[in-house]
Amino acid sequence: MASAKTATLTFRIEPELKEAVRAAAVIEHRSIANMIAVMIRDYCGRVGVEIAEPNAPIVDSQKSAKARKTK
Repeated sequence: MASAKTATLTFRIEPELKEAVRAAAVIEHRSIANMIAVMIRDYCGRVGVEIAEPNAPIVDSQKSAKARKTK
């Protein structure tokens, strides 16, 4: 699932959240970056947000939602 190209994401969170992610990463034997990627994929899967595969065309989610409603 990993691709050769990655993007940098920089953000600020409370120290308690960072520690919680670090602890989860240790339990899962993952890096913090990989743990956050897993959490994002899990959340997107639960709420129905599709994640495009590498090199796949980007789909306008609003157009996709309208197309699904009309079927």
